[in-house]
Amino acid sequence: MKVKEMPPSFQPRERMLKFGVENLSDVDLLSIILRTGTKDANVKEVSSSILASVGSITNMADVGIRELSKIKGVGNIKAITILAAIELGKRVVNKEIEINMLLNNSNIIHETFKSLFLNSQQEKVLAIYLDTKKRLISYKFIFIGTIDRSIIHPREIFNEALKVHASSLILMHNHPSNDLNPSKEDIAITNQIKECGDIIGIPLLDHLITNGKEYYSFYDKFSQK
Repeated sequence: MKVKEMPPSFQPRERMLKFGVENLSDVDLLSIILRTGTKDANVKEVSSSILASVGSITNMADVGIRELSKIKGVGNIKAITILAAIELGKRVVNKEIEINMLLNNSNIIHETFKSLFLNSQQEKVLAIYLDTKKRLISYKFIFIGTIDRSIIHPREIFNEALKVHASSLILMHNHPSNDLNPSKEDIAITNQIKECGDIIGIPLLDHLITNGKEYYSFYDKFSQK
């Protein structure tokens, strides 16, 4: 059955008008974005298939165009539409990140960048570059995957620092497991980057571990001792 043939209470757009966008299901939201289904499945069925394939709506942030386009009923055009909507949502959420904003304590840093990690199912490492007054120059993800000392090389971090003329830097990465305790690898990487920064003259001011809601700060932990 086509969506337009369903009772209004089952049609995504009608439900949005009646109940508000915040009360729509994931299937309804995705159906509104996709607009149409295929000759074999209506748009709600295609949306349900997409969510079943990726596992949950929170996994959508980590899927690519190839993975999406292989799902039955999607294809390149719908995959592009979905990814564009996801990126637009990210930019709306991250609108408060402003160049030159002061980042002089761990709470401000975490509040500013935590949304970049929310619901991520992969570990991501963010480098945050500051000027002499601890104001934001730029920020960049330098790695996405599984954290490993042999993979994350100081060269990548400090090459970017030199490009943007940073005076100091902060690292931030997530633990998808929600366990905020630093691993042996986290500690080793932090020490390695700190040592390199001290030599180059671009010190590592802090390293935060986040789950998108709460965080662990290496600086706060050791400054309390």
